[in-house]
Amino acid sequence: MHRRAVVKDGLDPPADSGRETGTGRHVAVIGGGASGVLMGLHLLRQPGDLRVTLIEGQGPMGLGIAYATTDPEHLLNTRVHNMSAFHDDPHHFHRWLEQRADGAKVSDQGFVSRATYGAYLGALLAENDDNPRLHRLFQAVVGLQETDTGVNVQLADGQSLDVDRAVLATGHATPDKARQWPIVGAWQPHVASDPQGLIILIGSGLSMVDQVLSILKSGHEGPILSFSRRGLLPRNHTNTAPLKVQAAELPLGASVASLLRWARSLARLAEASGGTWRDAVDGIRPHVRTIWRALPQVERARFLRHAATWWDVHRHRIPPQSQIVLDQAVLDGQLTIRKATFQEARTRPDGLVDAVIRPFRRSQTEVLTALRIVDCRGIRRDPETHASPLVAGLLSAGTARIDPLRIGLEVDDHGRLIRADSTITPAIYAIGPASRAAFWEITAIPDIREQVARLAATLATQPAFHRATTLK
Repeated sequence: MHRRAVVKDGLDPPADSGRETGTGRHVAVIGGGASGVLMGLHLLRQPGDLRVTLIEGQGPMGLGIAYATTDPEHLLNTRVHNMSAFHDDPHHFHRWLEQRADGAKVSDQGFVSRATYGAYLGALLAENDDNPRLHRLFQAVVGLQETDTGVNVQLADGQSLDVDRAVLATGHATPDKARQWPIVGAWQPHVASDPQGLIILIGSGLSMVDQVLSILKSGHEGPILSFSRRGLLPRNHTNTAPLKVQAAELPLGASVASLLRWARSLARLAEASGGTWRDAVDGIRPHVRTIWRALPQVERARFLRHAATWWDVHRHRIPPQSQIVLDQAVLDGQLTIRKATFQEARTRPDGLVDAVIRPFRRSQTEVLTALRIVDCRGIRRDPETHASPLVAGLLSAGTARIDPLRIGLEVDDHGRLIRADSTITPAIYAIGPASRAAFWEITAIPDIREQVARLAATLATQPAFHRATTLK
């Protein structure tokens, strides 16, 4: 039995927590990372008396996995000019940075630390500290129950909250730390007892880059081995002039092979005009969600098998300063990149760990003894395997289902959850990485802010299912 929730702003109940809160619509946003904070901010920008309860159970709001890092070497992979929280105010983040710098000039073409961006989101949320329409609740959500009047949000402490709509902003699935040992997660701080020992990094993408930067900054002098199935590294940013790709030009519904030929033709066009392939990729980027939605399931599966990694290393690029550090580490012989697949990790009596890998095009495995093994594989592909209690409960109840390719929760064009029986939930939505199965390219701030702006406008105009209840 769940009791009605006391909504807390910070650690203490708000002064008005026991009085009638009006007849406005009430939206619960579950997840206080970047997706959730952006959703909350856009809802608060809507006119009227729509109320927002932002719920986070694991840490400070605005950070999530991406922006919780405190390492200044971990930079945004997108330039300042494209990181505003608001699509209709593209220079907002840049202005905030300059105000924070006491008038000093900050380039809008630069790359700042991810911790700085987390501070930005936190500051935007703090601007609403006195907004009676916003409540922040630091509590884990363990269940969502559809009701005739909306959604009942069930909390870990046994309390519950009745709302008109609920938005899942739960971000990326990550492995359970306890189950992952003797491998450590890429989000955990770098700690190594032997500065000469081998450190193994599983994966060669963006998380690997962050790890290498942290390891080198710590003064580690030993070898670093990164391996992945294809051994591909993220490309680096340079100045770009994105091609103008019109919607009418999109080869919607085409095969993956045809899409790749089209993308290569755009790259050649950009190069013939004095640019690079980056101009083509950045021109395609705004249309990726439309292209993905039009792809038949068989072609989506083919893309995931054969092209996703190639797209990712060209689309999700790293700052030039990070590239310089990586190149030097490779040149010095400290960093090695290999093609191999990970088999297992084993602990040893001496405190070291063994990594069993299978090198590319070899049937025999190889055992490497390391000081530390770090999982840098990034986003988990099977959300059911790594499901939180909340998501596991939704799946078990049939309120949600995993898409056929097991990328994530299945949602419709508006982000509403699709139930196990193929019907659509009228009151539960998913945004950001939680909606990745439907939109694919929905993990970066420019994509998420556009998504939440549309959803906020939709939710603000929908009729309430019921009179908003007093929070007790």
